[in-house]
Amino acid sequence: MLTQQPRNGRAPSVKDVAAAAGVSLGTVSNVLNRPAVVSAATRERVERAMAELGFVRNESARQLRAGTSRALAYVMLDGGNPFFHDVAEGIETAAEDADLSLFVCNSSGRSEREAKHLDRLLQQRVQGILITPVDPDAPHLADLAQRGLPFVMVDRFSRAGGHCSVAVDDVLGGRIAVEHLIDRGHRRVAFVGGPASIGQVRERLQGARAVWAEFGMPEEDLIHLPTEALTVNEGRSAGERLAGLPSRRRPTAAFCANDLLALGLLQHAVTAGLRVPDDLAIVGFDDIDFAAAAAVPLTSVRQPRQELGRTAARLVLDEATNPAHVHEQATFVPALVARASTGTVRR
Repeated sequence: MLTQQPRNGRAPSVKDVAAAAGVSLGTVSNVLNRPAVVSAATRERVERAMAELGFVRNESARQLRAGTSRALAYVMLDGGNPFFHDVAEGIETAAEDADLSLFVCNSSGRSEREAKHLDRLLQQRVQGILITPVDPDAPHLADLAQRGLPFVMVDRFSRAGGHCSVAVDDVLGGRIAVEHLIDRGHRRVAFVGGPASIGQVRERLQGARAVWAEFGMPEEDLIHLPTEALTVNEGRSAGERLAGLPSRRRPTAAFCANDLLALGLLQHAVTAGLRVPDDLAIVGFDDIDFAAAAAVPLTSVRQPRQELGRTAARLVLDEATNPAHVHEQATFVPALVARASTGTVRR
């Protein structure tokens, strides 16, 4: 039974909880912040008082005292790409295990929007930031490091090594995608992807060109079709440009820089009456869930999306809590998942 009720019209305070439970303010504070030092019976009495009063701790006041919130933040590059949502799910799993919340922001590929998100997150005093940046060398990222705020680059490598990063080997991913198409008998291949300002696009194209040259293929038979974004609409547009090429120059296969482009290209091909993979074989990158569920199941280079997120969260939490933390550049190996969109070996 409560010994005292708070006055009507205001939220119950720590004082109200102490009065209701018949304990000191210090005891209530210990229950909130160091429950292990309070006896089980007293802790139960205080927690029952909190529940009956409807008490909610003042997290803003706690943040002012502690200097940090009980939250991490992830600034994703493209909220329309399921890949980043899967990464965020992995981060959230690790955050929950640490009894933290996760703020998710979307830069939409715009550097100025990214910088504004980071300013707000600094004001919120988050424990750490995970970010897939528009530009890994942007000044506002260097500012994060100078402020001493733990942060991890996700799906990007740290060139300077001044912070942690988690990424897949995109050059290798490009290599295995194009080698798969060569093994299927294709001798004219399109690389569909852009803009070149995105590091993953450049590195996947680099890998594609390297393996193409190693197999002794003519340079001009690996055709680069740049796109303005990594979206389904841009994939459809690339399909229209492929169809407009002279038949003697038209590729029989395409490697797309991500699955959204590949799905758009696949949609255009099916609508145009092309047979996939007989007329056009298609490989994507990321292996999002939609890849396997496409009208023609899509061959794709798989990234361990949730594992990327969990690893990034582990690293940022270690930096936030471990004085002996050492920055780590975690690299994952991509794997090809072959499906119907590339079929069997061409004769």
